[in-house]
Amino acid sequence: MTVPSVVRGDATSPQAKGPKIIAHVCNDLGGWGRGFVLAVSRRWPEPERDYRQWHRGRARNDFGLGAVRLVPVQPGLWVANMVAQHGIRTGSNGPPIRYPAVETCLTTVAAEARRLDASVHMPRIGCGLAGGRWELIEPIVVRTLCDAGVAVTVYDV
Repeated sequence: MTVPSVVRGDATSPQAKGPKIIAHVCNDLGGWGRGFVLAVSRRWPEPERDYRQWHRGRARNDFGLGAVRLVPVQPGLWVANMVAQHGIRTGSNGPPIRYPAVETCLTTVAAEARRLDASVHMPRIGCGLAGGRWELIEPIVVRTLCDAGVAVTVYDV
């Protein structure tokens, strides 16, 4: 079984040759302003702009849990905005992360990574503000990406 490589570093500065996708989790409320997205926005304006526009048009598009948008930020580099967090606060339904949505999103990212011949780079997605647990997320990463032959690097700060 192939597992993701784990390195110390910044997921917004992926260390690999060839095409790359940076994957991260977004919420389904249209909120962008805390967590990993701040690092993304410091480097590129396009992912936030695309996410907000996508959310505004949600009555006419696929925005919602499990949806993904690949946003080009420079030649050979995309940011995958993955909607896998319901709301922003832990409540009676537990933390905002939605594991089935993570799986759906990463399945889409795997297909795009194969199409683009790209590696995938990420922080420990869903484990910050979304309240997810890496021991539940990592097997999804392995099943959807690694088992599909996609090289994955997880960045720890």
